[in-house]
Amino acid sequence: MLRIVIAVVWLLLSAWLLIWAGEGLFGVNQRQSILPFSGEDTLGGPIFIGVAWGLVLTFGGVFVGLGRRKVPRGDAQIGVGTVVEISRTGLTVNDVPQYDIFVRVTPLAGDDFIGQLRMLVDASDFAALQVGAPMPVRYSLTDQDTIELADLTEPAVRDALMQWRIDRGLIAPNQVRARMTGTQVPASVLEVRPTGRRKEGQSELALRVLMAPEGAATWEADTTVFVYPQAISRLQVGAPIWAFYRREDPQTVAVTIEKEAGR
Repeated sequence: MLRIVIAVVWLLLSAWLLIWAGEGLFGVNQRQSILPFSGEDTLGGPIFIGVAWGLVLTFGGVFVGLGRRKVPRGDAQIGVGTVVEISRTGLTVNDVPQYDIFVRVTPLAGDDFIGQLRMLVDASDFAALQVGAPMPVRYSLTDQDTIELADLTEPAVRDALMQWRIDRGLIAPNQVRARMTGTQVPASVLEVRPTGRRKEGQSELALRVLMAPEGAATWEADTTVFVYPQAISRLQVGAPIWAFYRREDPQTVAVTIEKEAGR
């Protein structure tokens, strides 16, 4: 309902301004007007209407789609982009600021392109939104200006993000099978040591972990993981994490901070 009201108000203001401009350009008697709040004695009317039109366009566009489109046209594909620039739009909704996020997307076929995503980001999520960070997106090769944030709960999106990490060497080759087809179990960090290696803005840590599958014996294993600097605090000694392993090779372990749905 709110969207309809805002759209109607914006259309009425637009019509008022169009008629007022037409009278100014082509009207014979500039002292008279068919419009309310117009004419020689009410010069403030057009100014007021113009300001109101601009405010509705700027802030109402968030609700009625008069602003920038959020969904790409054409066949949408799933991919992983890299954040290249973040800027505030100046709009805040319920104390949550809005950002324009520019993302470099590498399609399955064709050249890289930079798309734009406009969204509200609260303070807790902004910590993970850094230049160079991967972002799962939906994009269209026929509409490269606009991209859409992909839903991480979708298996296809999670698979695309995982493949992005594998392609860039952020998961060790010997860990890929455990990470993709292994069993996920709770684990704890016993030792942590930085290796000094960095890739894609992430730092590699060497971990010794205690594997603790429910209802089974525990064991220790050594592994490595690439993480963003802001996530290192979640991999300190004693921290609970999740680990993947294959039953025939329990010493080859891949770890993650978050539990995957359905695993």
